Amino acid sequence: MKIELASSYGFCFGVKRAIEIAEEHKGSVTYGPLIHNKDEINRLKVGFNIGLVEKLEDIEKEGTVVIRTHGIPKDELAALEQNEHNVIDATCPYVTTPQNIVKKMSEDGYSIVIFGDKDHPEIKGVVSYADDLEDAFIVLEPEELEELPLKGKVAVVSQTTKKPEDFAKIVTALMSTRKEIRVFNTICNATFENQDAAAELAKDADVMIVIGGKHSSNTKQLHSICMRDCDDSYLIENETELDATWFEEKAFCGISAGASTPDWVVQNVIDKIQSLKKVDKVS
Repeated sequence: MKIELASSYGFCFGVKRAIEIAEEHKGSVTYGPLIHNKDEINRLKVGFNIGLVEKLEDIEKEGTVVIRTHGIPKDELAALEQNEHNVIDATCPYVTTPQNIVKKMSEDGYSIVIFGDKDHPEIKGVVSYADDLEDAFIVLEPEELEELPLKGKVAVVSQTTKKPEDFAKIVTALMSTRKEIRVFNTICNATFENQDAAAELAKDADVMIVIGGKHSSNTKQLHSICMRDCDDSYLIENETELDATWFEEKAFCGISAGASTPDWVVQNVIDKIQSLKKVDKVS
């Protein structure tokens, strides 16, 4: 069997940057998971004594707090800074962009539409930057726009890991009802590249393995994209979840990985597949 890696996969700029920041601050804590990958979080815990805190009240007065790549709500960031914590902001620059856009457009009197998952930490942070929270709306489907009390002018941004074609549906729906729309394409370039590469590989593969956190939006998107052209596409977090039956009578295995998936996890998966199946080539 042949194994081929997607031409673009794995760690993006924002994740690499956040991990480097965490490694530079041994003994610190992250407020919320730094990235959506349990294996890498555990590596930082064991190797660099990086703790994880989920609630503001659980953060000790002294010490360094690293803000996760997905960012946090504006009021929580202000609370940390006011409590004299040493705050190191590892929010991905691609995430701070929609935060700043929402702040500016809201101040300029625009209704805000955010295409994304309301329970995702990135979106919780982005929406908090609206000047008027009652005039900022989070949607996933165009139909959700119909009942919203939007102004005549609307600014729209996207969660950084969403699919462009789905974002376009939201924009198209808004164009038919609003006089003025400001559209900001805040989908990350790394997301484009990983998605395009996975889609291309899935067209030829007999089986696709997508590696990443089960709670990672961009990894779930990759899996969904692969499923379009390869029915035998599987989402796993690490090599322990591989099933030998997936590779029976398969000649070509494609591999992609989410933006929070480190190379060492990808290599462990490749090694495990090689132990399960005779592999002629890895490329």
